[in-house]
Amino acid sequence: MDEKVAFITGGVTGIGKRMAFSLADNGMSIIITYRKSEKAALALVDELQEMYHVKAIAIQGDSSSEEDCRNILQKISETFGHVDIFIHNAGPYMHDRKPMTDYGSDEWKYIMDGNLNGFFYFAKELIPQMRSRNWGRVITLGFERCETAPGWIYRSAFAAAKSGLTSLTRTLAAEEATHGITVNMVCPGDIIGDWKEKEMRVARAEKDDTVPVGRPGTGEDIARVITFLCDEKSDFITGSIIPVTGGKDVLGKIYKA
Repeated sequence: MDEKVAFITGGVTGIGKRMAFSLADNGMSIIITYRKSEKAALALVDELQEMYHVKAIAIQGDSSSEEDCRNILQKISETFGHVDIFIHNAGPYMHDRKPMTDYGSDEWKYIMDGNLNGFFYFAKELIPQMRSRNWGRVITLGFERCETAPGWIYRSAFAAAKSGLTSLTRTLAAEEATHGITVNMVCPGDIIGDWKEKEMRVARAEKDDTVPVGRPGTGEDIARVITFLCDEKSDFITGSIIPVTGGKDVLGKIYKA
């Protein structure tokens, strides 16, 4: 994977940060985006360059804004000229639990734009670049069983956006397979708080009886799967929706009020 350029939306903190570490460790140049966390973004860029000796940049922008997406793409073009790996990790989430009828139009649109339309804004420009090189990796983030378009009580906008993204992921996998481009979705389990940035070795020292494997999930668990999907030899895996949950029935919890 040497000399590949990986673009991670929302890659400054949480699971995205662990993705950046993992891909940089495999010799990739890294592009991350951020909305407000400029200090953290610049610190991560320095860390990636010092630890892994790769080229890395951070670009400010909101994936829910088509104008911001265009500006981000322009800066990527000026710096790298192309992207080999596109990971749409950014995606707003409504923490307030409320029924669909309580959503304002702006709230609903923001979640839809950030999770679904933002992916479209980026992918429609990046995929032709990948076609020209006859190689590419596109990875989206979902939630457990989103390929079944499940209901998620008090999370209607997020669930609808991710279910739509799942369908789009599989459609692109079929459309782009002959161009050497794979398109897959990874669905993290119940990984929350600080665990999003922790390593697996830390989690193995902890016990979590709610997870069948007996330990908490980490950002590294997700990053390892994504790094595997980005490998040259993973070209036979496309259109897949891959849950990484430790065996936990996450959906069973989210059906409940």
